Amino acid sequence: MPIISAPYEFNEDRLYVDLAPVLGIPLHLKCEGFNFAGSIKQKAALEMVEAAEKSGRLGFDSILVESSSGNLGVALSMIAASRGYRFVCVTDSRCNPATRQVMRALGAEVHTVSEPDPVDGLLGARLAHVRRLCAEDDRYLWLNQYANPDNWGAHHRLTAPEIAEQFPELDVLFVGAGTAGTLMGCARWFKEHRPRVRIVAVDAVGSVTFGGPPGRRLLPGLGAGVRPQILDESFIDGVVLVPEPDALRVCHRLAARGFLFGGSTGTVVAGAARWLDERPPGGPRPGVAVAIAPDLGERYTDTVYRPDWVREHFGSDRP
Repeated sequence: MPIISAPYEFNEDRLYVDLAPVLGIPLHLKCEGFNFAGSIKQKAALEMVEAAEKSGRLGFDSILVESSSGNLGVALSMIAASRGYRFVCVTDSRCNPATRQVMRALGAEVHTVSEPDPVDGLLGARLAHVRRLCAEDDRYLWLNQYANPDNWGAHHRLTAPEIAEQFPELDVLFVGAGTAGTLMGCARWFKEHRPRVRIVAVDAVGSVTFGGPPGRRLLPGLGAGVRPQILDESFIDGVVLVPEPDALRVCHRLAARGFLFGGSTGTVVAGAARWLDERPPGGPRPGVAVAIAPDLGERYTDTVYRPDWVREHFGSDRP
């Protein structure tokens, strides 16, 4: 029985869903939502905070600030509350209402940007807001998940070895691309230790991360309006771009079988299903396939799982 004294000391990292009987897909889904932050971002948040403490950049009078579409903001809110820091999360109008409420409940100050930057969209506007705060008050410390090597370092140290231990015969790993922290940490580890494992990045249509044209994106989490600085495509074997209606369909199909996951998981599973389905007939078939589910679905009940929101933005209750 685990007994903890700080919320970040617990994370369930060995739970997988076999999607073959659920969706007919030969894929195991690594569930990363079972911790007090509710997502995989707990790992990166803790790694970045502890590195800032060790370096002396983060002190008792510091104010943590970060740009986040939601999950990292919740993780930093939790850690800041536990360790006695002030935290300001700069998010945008796509952030789920429930996520903003969770951050505020944990004591964070939430700044919501609604006007996009003319070139770099809402993410660019968020980053500009963070830079203004830091310029106005030197107590602000920006962890900068988009460029911070401790972001991917957490997954190099934890997530990738966890998967390798559970699946020694792993053939292909599907990872969603947001800030690229999870993607790069896993990709770097497997290229170093098990180079035969193929790493496939899954991104949303409308994201510029892999050079595509910018477009409307409503689901927080995956995708970016500014290419993440930590991304290195030389470690990646393939990229799948998923339209948001496809991600929503997968979310609703999983929910119909009792599995409530977030929009990022729907995107990753939809991308993995397409990649697996498109393997050439008669060619080598992938053996063991794993995808990472970054979070669960409770915080998406006002968006992904609300029929009028889906109808308003996608034309029907269930795309």
